Amino acid sequence: MSRAAAFYRPNRPLLVYAVLYLAFLYAPVALLPVFSFNDSIYAAFPLQGFTTQWYADMFADEAMHGALWNSVKVGAVAAVFATILGVFGAKAITRFRIRGVKPVLGVIMLPLVIPPVIMGVALLVLLSQSGVQLSLITVTIGHILICVPFSIVTLMASFEGFDKSMEEAAADLGDNSWWAFWRVTFPMVFPGILASLLLCFTISFDEFIMAFFLAGTEQTLPIFIYGQLRFPQRLPGVLALGAMILTATFVIVFLAQWLRGRSPGVAQSGSE
Repeated sequence: MSRAAAFYRPNRPLLVYAVLYLAFLYAPVALLPVFSFNDSIYAAFPLQGFTTQWYADMFADEAMHGALWNSVKVGAVAAVFATILGVFGAKAITRFRIRGVKPVLGVIMLPLVIPPVIMGVALLVLLSQSGVQLSLITVTIGHILICVPFSIVTLMASFEGFDKSMEEAAADLGDNSWWAFWRVTFPMVFPGILASLLLCFTISFDEFIMAFFLAGTEQTLPIFIYGQLRFPQRLPGVLALGAMILTATFVIVFLAQWLRGRSPGVAQSGSE
């Protein structure tokens, strides 16, 4: 048997481990849609029957509509601003020689490792001491802070893989740095930008702890769901809402990763 054939030979113990790990990770989540169709207010087996009543009740809930719209607004604004900052950050890191870039990048990535509770309390104290009233704007600021590192990581792969000589050619033809970016760089990294927008929107939309500390009297959808869990009769509607959020999140993340894979940087690294 050649070395190549031995390398690609299936590793059964590893395959079993991967299946068990995925089952442990996703089996509880997979139960969410199952119980959302259960004709009972209790999430327990055996199921009492099949019903779509909980979805109808969910769509008729005006409070849920307001919380959903708040999450969409916060997520869209946070995704746009985080991606703009991510574009500038990723371009600076990959295109220019900056002294001390690694420590600076480490500071930018700190929100990935700092517990959200600590960040939420810190921002709450800072904004309260500054006299800023808590609202959806403060939630958006907090979400931008935690989304920027994800945006930079996503976009760095796009900027690293694309040929710098194309920007130099645009400059030789008379374009300044701004027009070279819009005419050459932006179309090349556009899949990565879309992936960053979708990923940041998903992170903001699902985020609870930061929103819990910074929302004030306006609630986002995760806060609304948390409040509904105090009432057992509201649990089926929460399960239905959770099932829809789970499906939408899966589609968005899958689309973001697909777009990221189409960016020049990832495609080139994969071919190598």
